[in-house]
Amino acid sequence: MTGPVVTGAADPTATVRRRHLVVGAGGLLGGAVVAALEADGRDVVRATVPWRDPGASVSVISSLVRGLILDGTPWSLVWAAGAGVVASGPDALAEERSVVARVLSEVAAVIAVDPARASRGSVFVASSAGGAFAGSTGTPFDETTEARPLAPYGWSKLAVEKLFRDWSATTGVPVVIGRYSNLYGPGQDLSKAQGLVSQLCLAHLQGRPSSIYVPIDTIRDYLFVDDAAAMTVEAVDRAAGSPAGTVVLKVIASQQGVTIGSLISELQRIVKKKPRIVMGSHFTASVQAPDLRFGSVVWPEIDRRMLTPLPAGIHRTLLSLQAGLR
Repeated sequence: MTGPVVTGAADPTATVRRRHLVVGAGGLLGGAVVAALEADGRDVVRATVPWRDPGASVSVISSLVRGLILDGTPWSLVWAAGAGVVASGPDALAEERSVVARVLSEVAAVIAVDPARASRGSVFVASSAGGAFAGSTGTPFDETTEARPLAPYGWSKLAVEKLFRDWSATTGVPVVIGRYSNLYGPGQDLSKAQGLVSQLCLAHLQGRPSSIYVPIDTIRDYLFVDDAAAMTVEAVDRAAGSPAGTVVLKVIASQQGVTIGSLISELQRIVKKKPRIVMGSHFTASVQAPDLRFGSVVWPEIDRRMLTPLPAGIHRTLLSLQAGLR
């Protein structure tokens, strides 16, 4: 299921007058990407999408993308939306895929009227490294690793990736697929069954135990959301400079493996108190890989940056949650 690994130089002038539409701007990653783009003085369009109504969602997103294309200026679509998690059921995941498929179909029809419009656009779509590689072997996993999901969530992510791959082949618009490790930081949606760092911090602030459903020696790659956003913006710029019709797969991760036990110890050092942990069971435990370490062989220069140390990232997440509880 992995696509061609494409390496290419970005056009340094590609973002001068480029407009960026961010779908999922209200989420953890999308919000951080918007902030990073605006801090750099970019022209950003936020998509406010009525996600509870699939038909209306398609209409709103398609209209915004159509406006970008018909405007005549260079454009980038950043698809950072995704309501599904590992625990999501097949129906919710199918609905999410349907929205993507319908949007891409409508946008393809707009481009078909004037194929030259494709040369002015590019797309970046966020996917899940953990979902894709949950059943893979040979850590650390990178862009050359065969994807082997264990849960419907992972298979759904690959299906969405394929929708964008096929769309790129049809329209000629270059696409970059970013497979992310475990993102964390201020702004995490705590209503979802994910985000261990935020959940541990919130449990501490509320004085209650945290439930852990996998062994504490389970290894994950934790990437602070601001670092992920900075890497995403660079990947978006490179997408704008990629040849027509190419699809680039990029793993976006800290490339550092951390056990859950070590994560708990870091939190203990920060709050000067031992977190209360309850080991429990959950139906998703069987689809959780014991070791999800990642590397990257595509556009490695994107990875050459100072990343937020885990203790600093946990502290910033804790402070943000604390402010929200006041």
